[in-house]
Amino acid sequence: MRNLFIIFFLLLSFFGNSQETLQELLKTHNTERVPYISVQELAMPKTDAILLDARELKEYNVSHIPNSTYVGYDNFDLDTVVKSIPDTSKTIVIYCSVGIRSEDIAEQLKKKGYTNVYNLFGGIFEWKNNNFPLINPEGNETDYIHAYSKDWSKWLLKGTKIYE
Repeated sequence: MRNLFIIFFLLLSFFGNSQETLQELLKTHNTERVPYISVQELAMPKTDAILLDARELKEYNVSHIPNSTYVGYDNFDLDTVVKSIPDTSKTIVIYCSVGIRSEDIAEQLKKKGYTNVYNLFGGIFEWKNNNFPLINPEGNETDYIHAYSKDWSKWLLKGTKIYE
């Protein structure tokens, strides 16, 4: 009976952890020193924000959120962003695939004195999951989206997944 209880507990623990939500994932990886903005709020016409894409260029070149600017992650250059956005009071929303890399970039901007910096909750995956449009480098709407990796692609529920 004791062994049965142990097996039951282990199975419950295993399946319980596999049910991780996006919120739990972000809580695990992020410090939450940067406030989130939801995709619904970002998509509202009244939201006036500069949108920065903190994914890698190969991801951005598959598709990105309209009116966003590529800033990257591995080769992010804070000085370039400061030169292009000199007003530190501007509202800036940063996104990546789900919202982990973008928090790192957002924290750098906050340390540099930017006061209205937000991390897009769920990133471009959540944007697409809510049926908001993506565009390719030519400016045409597309269903393709870079899924980052097979592991992370579980958070992308809509669109056509591209891995390279």
